[in-house]
Amino acid sequence: MVGGFKRQIYLTCDMRGLISTSIFLFLLGICFSSFSQDKERAEEFRLQTEQRKRTEVMRVLDSAVVDMDHGSYTQADKKLVYVLNNLKSIPSDLTFYFGKNSYYLGKFKQSVDWLNKYIQLKGTTGQFYKESVDLLKKVETQLVQERTKDAEKAGEILSSTYEIDCGPAGKVTCPVCKGTTVIIKKGYLNDEYKTCGFCDTHGFLSCAEYNQLVRGELKPRQ
Repeated sequence: MVGGFKRQIYLTCDMRGLISTSIFLFLLGICFSSFSQDKERAEEFRLQTEQRKRTEVMRVLDSAVVDMDHGSYTQADKKLVYVLNNLKSIPSDLTFYFGKNSYYLGKFKQSVDWLNKYIQLKGTTGQFYKESVDLLKKVETQLVQERTKDAEKAGEILSSTYEIDCGPAGKVTCPVCKGTTVIIKKGYLNDEYKTCGFCDTHGFLSCAEYNQLVRGELKPRQ
């Protein structure tokens, strides 16, 4: 009788342990399910937030295009920079708009970089491919004109009465013979060697002679 009572007690304890374990596992499952749902909700909220931000940024891009079409290039540039700084994934069309707007702002080198980037990304099938090629031709023309103006300006400075400071030594290496005192003229059969008629025997020009040479006023010695 005592043994049967003990077995009943042990069985009761085992049942209680089993029930406690089941309850624990049930509660653990609820917690895990709740955690998973919270994680999914958090991820969904993050994605929705990013999508809303991207939508707002793309509206700014559309506004920049409208400004560009109306000739407000400075205002468009500010908006394009904002778009560039607020998007993780840059749309290829943005490179075209930057290139086009940079052209109208007179930023020709920057325009070339952006337009070439657009063509690199989209190839010949891009929506703005033809316009990009046409703009690149215009940009290249402008760059040639800029280089010509810079060369003319440099020529004006050098041909004027400006004096170039040769430093404390008061002399410079002859740019004609590069300090060798000899000018080499290439021939079909043999090279012709001739003593430089501008520098001294050590391959130097005085500062005054150098300035005359730059202005085209220095005559070679006989």
